[in-house]
Amino acid sequence: MTVISVTSGVIGAYSYVAPSLPQAKTIKEIPLQIPLRIFSRDGRLIEEVGERRRFLVDYDDLPSYVVDAFIAAEDDRFFEHPGIDYQGILRAGFQLVSTGKIRSGGSTITQQLARDYFLTREELFTRKLREAFLAYQIEKKFSKEEIIALFLNKMFFGQRAYGVAAAAQVFYGKSLQDINIAEAATLAGVLPSPSFYNPVRSPENAAMRRSYVLGRMRALDFIDAAQFKEAMDYPVQSKLHGTANELSA
Repeated sequence: MTVISVTSGVIGAYSYVAPSLPQAKTIKEIPLQIPLRIFSRDGRLIEEVGERRRFLVDYDDLPSYVVDAFIAAEDDRFFEHPGIDYQGILRAGFQLVSTGKIRSGGSTITQQLARDYFLTREELFTRKLREAFLAYQIEKKFSKEEIIALFLNKMFFGQRAYGVAAAAQVFYGKSLQDINIAEAATLAGVLPSPSFYNPVRSPENAAMRRSYVLGRMRALDFIDAAQFKEAMDYPVQSKLHGTANELSA
């Protein structure tokens, strides 16, 4: 296959899906649903109302090992690629042609962000194309730091927890800054299947997935041998925590 034919194919694919693509720059204009929080005059939380739990965090407030855990679990070339895993797209196309289904799409973090903000989860090759082109647009409009923060604020972790800060509170009763490496790896492991890897309801599955994430973190030199051992030895202990109201209504 020549460079010219590949280029022609990409141009043709873009021409096909471009008319239906939303503007990537509008991603920050899409409001994320957060609960209504009622505070006392002195700033203490009285009540939280809403179906979804979410606390928005900026990139500067994300502990480095939290970011590392999600990159290790989801997209270890996140800071290097332009938003698209070309091999993953070709693999998805081959799977669709050969089996009628997409079993593994190789979606990058940016592609997942594009899908969750703008698209559906339909296993269609046209959706994968739109996802890829949107991811490329997002990478041109936003920094990597902005993208990972948008991703970690958006994703669903189960138990009504949307965003990693809410997940830390729901599963550990802690602020995001207070969770440790083992807990960060557990949360990163939840994303592929929030029900199957739920650390409260399926601790064995969560432990298996956490081991994978920690192994990837170690292989990528995100953590050293001592940190890896300490995190592996840390019990997969979790329970559901409600809203930490500071006053009774």
